[in-house]
This record gives sequence, structure tokens and C-alpha cells, in this order.
Amino acid sequence: MQLLRKPAASAEKPRADRPAHQHVYEQLRMRILFGDLAPGQAVTIQGLVDSLGAGMTPVREAIRRLISDGALSMLGNRRVIVPELTEDCIEQLDFMRQSLEPQLARRAASRIDANGLSALKGCDDALNVAIECGDIAGYLTHNYRFHATLYQIAQAPILSATVDRLWLRFAPSLRVVCGRYGTLNLPDKHADLMMALAAGDADAAARAMAEDAHQGMLQIRASLEDAAGDERFD
Repeated sequence: MQLLRKPAASAEKPRADRPAHQHVYEQLRMRILFGDLAPGQAVTIQGLVDSLGAGMTPVREAIRRLISDGALSMLGNRRVIVPELTEDCIEQLDFMRQSLEPQLARRAASRIDANGLSALKGCDDALNVAIECGDIAGYLTHNYRFHATLYQIAQAPILSATVDRLWLRFAPSLRVVCGRYGTLNLPDKHADLMMALAAGDADAAARAMAEDAHQGMLQIRASLEDAAGDERFD
């Protein structure tokens, strides 16, 4: 896994309408969401400054916010780390996801229109291509975009913001799951969810979302258990 990648030239300069620290926060947040920063691997603050092409002050502010989000932890010697999930963390995240995300799906079912269905289908089609090709980066990107698009359709900003913070905690471990199992055997209840949304069936949409969230957390748990077993036999 390649870490601390240099940003593309088009991403190096923040837009004039937002401060530098917000731009850096969004860059670093994406790296965490898509597993470019691996759980349990420490990186130096200076290393982030260099790889992001940013100043020390905005990087420190971004780190502070991501620590508050639960996405990073501070270590000694000017280092930060993406926390590794424990069994207890997975249990709590699974409970939170199954409590909140079905409600977002339920709300989306009563608000979605043809444009929303088309946007979700575009995300899901791209996701399916990534799965077939074994494109881990594509899988992680389009899976998140599918969910984020649905949250937007739900028009529930408080719920959406809370769930998005949960993604920062478990999404890095999805990269580990993909690396261990590939993409073909990963759970995907999006087809059932899309059918329910198209029919305006809020109950079915909620069930499909609950199953999708739960299966994802089960895969993370299984991956961590397999990794622990490998360490015992090393």
C-alpha cells in the first residue's frame, strides 16, 4: 500500500473561497477514508506536511479536527496514527450503523426522485466495475460515494454528519479487508436497496441498509480475527 502520496498538481492549491486548513483537512480526511493511511501505522507530522504540500499550521489544525472526529490519535515524537479497531469498537460501530443508517435509508425512500436514483445508479455501476476488476481504490471510493449520495438525499444533516464520522473510524479497516479478501467476495446489498428506493418502500430500504452495514462490520471483524490468527502462527 502506498502511503503519503504527493497530491496531484490540481489539488495542491486550495480554492480561494476556503481557508487552507479546510483544504488540508479534506485532503487528509480522504486519505483516512480510503485507507491511504493504514490502521496502526504511525506517520510523522512533518511527513504529512511534506506529502500534502501544506504548511505546518494548517496540517496541525487538520490533525486536531481529525483527532476530535476519532479518526486519528496523537503519539509522542510528533507522530499521529490511525487507531486500530478493537472488538469492542467494532461492536459499538455496528450498533451505531444499524441504528442510524437504516433511518437515513428510510428517509431517502420518501424523498428520492429520478435524479437521485440516477445518481445512485451511477455510483453503484462504477462500484460494480471496480469489484469485477479487483480495483480496491475504486471499490472504496465508489462504495463511500454511494452511501454519501444516499445520505444527502435523506435530507437529515445531523444524522448524516454523525454517520460520516463513523465512517472515519471504520473505513480504514475496509482497505485491510479488501487487501485480505479481494473485492469479489465483499458484501453488497445495494441492489436490494436500489429496488426498495425505486419502489418507495421505506421498510425494505431500511432492512437492506441494516444488512449492508452489518455485513460490512462482520467482514472487518473476520479480517481482524484472521490477522490475529496469522500472528499467532508466525
